[in-house]
Amino acid sequence: MAEQKKPEQKNYITPEGFAALEEEFQHLRKVERPEVVRTVAWAASNGDRSENGDYIYGKKRLRQIDSRMRFLIKRMDSAEVVDASLQQGLEKVYFGAWVTLYSLERESEHRYRIVGQDELAPSKGYISWISPLAKAMLGKQIGDVVRVQTPAGEESYEIVDISYRDQD
Repeated sequence: MAEQKKPEQKNYITPEGFAALEEEFQHLRKVERPEVVRTVAWAASNGDRSENGDYIYGKKRLRQIDSRMRFLIKRMDSAEVVDASLQQGLEKVYFGAWVTLYSLERESEHRYRIVGQDELAPSKGYISWISPLAKAMLGKQIGDVVRVQTPAGEESYEIVDISYRDQD
């Protein structure tokens, strides 16, 4: 019996997120990897490699860099760049939106941006489009109340603002 392959989840990403992946890849390829290769070549020229820390660490670091570069290539190849500035229906929450929520339980406001999985930055308010909170917000508009199950229990939020530009 043939095993069915699970369909891959979409890899939505903002233009800024895609640029960050490309920048990291180019930095690894043009700066870090060549430096490590030089160090490994120098260490190898010193003779006995079995107890040569520079050589051993350098080879390990080289494998890490190559692994990360392969990962970045896969993520960029599968990326579907979504430019929020071209979004239609700006009165609703879609990918790339900045959303201000008012917590009905805590009586406080929170601001989030719905981004791709490769762009997560909780300290900046960036949440993944597949997170429970983002899923609850998608397609909603100002005034709508969204309910989300959290570890502390169900929480309710009112959408008070939607923007497709960063106001910071």
